[in-house]
Amino acid sequence: MLAMLKSGINRYWGVLLILLLWQAWVTIGQLNAIVLPQPVNVLVDLVIDPRIHTANGIQTLALAIAGLLLGMTFDSLLAILCWFSRLATGMLVPLAMIFSSAPIVALIPIIARLLGYDIKTVLAIVVIVSFFPAFVFTSSGMRALPPGAPDLFEVLGASRRMRFRHLVLPAAVPNWMIALRLAVSSAVLSAMLAEYFMGQSGLGYLFRQAAGDFDMERAFGTSVIATVVSVVTFTLSQRAERAVNTRWR
Repeated sequence: MLAMLKSGINRYWGVLLILLLWQAWVTIGQLNAIVLPQPVNVLVDLVIDPRIHTANGIQTLALAIAGLLLGMTFDSLLAILCWFSRLATGMLVPLAMIFSSAPIVALIPIIARLLGYDIKTVLAIVVIVSFFPAFVFTSSGMRALPPGAPDLFEVLGASRRMRFRHLVLPAAVPNWMIALRLAVSSAVLSAMLAEYFMGQSGLGYLFRQAAGDFDMERAFGTSVIATVVSVVTFTLSQRAERAVNTRWR
């Protein structure tokens, strides 16, 4: 037991330091709970009513994962289309730049007017946020071929389709995993942001409701859950990237 405690402290000492500084700030500054609640009270709210956090957290996570997978799949297909067609490259690359430059907050009302103020809009926002990383990294991976490999395939008389299947597509997999790692945390954040502005459930909606009622313990608890979800999804995607790279290389 003592060894486990020591291992936990060594691993999570940074989190413990933040909690101690948080508690000291509240105590020394004699801050009201509306301004900044005590970490113990936030923990109590999480423990007393875990179902509300769990249900909304699962919804946000499910929407983030579904939107991420849809966005990565759709954008990978567009990257493949651009590899086969220069015309598609000239049409799609400017659109990708426009979508990546537009603030996501400005897109939410437009998408909501088109799709409605429900889960479909949240899903669409996550798909849009996932667009640029997948498109850019997949496209770059399809062009970062091993030295000499294109010449070898040309000497062997391989068709364009064979080069794509046996050379280009495998070369893009490591970059695709990088895009997945970079986009996964943004997917959770964008799902929460969409829920905050127009959702009827989820972590973003729960945070807005709690902040509007000045229930700061619940608002901070929701933030803690969102942080945990983002860290866990990022860690899992990082491990998946390492596993794929180890096998691929």
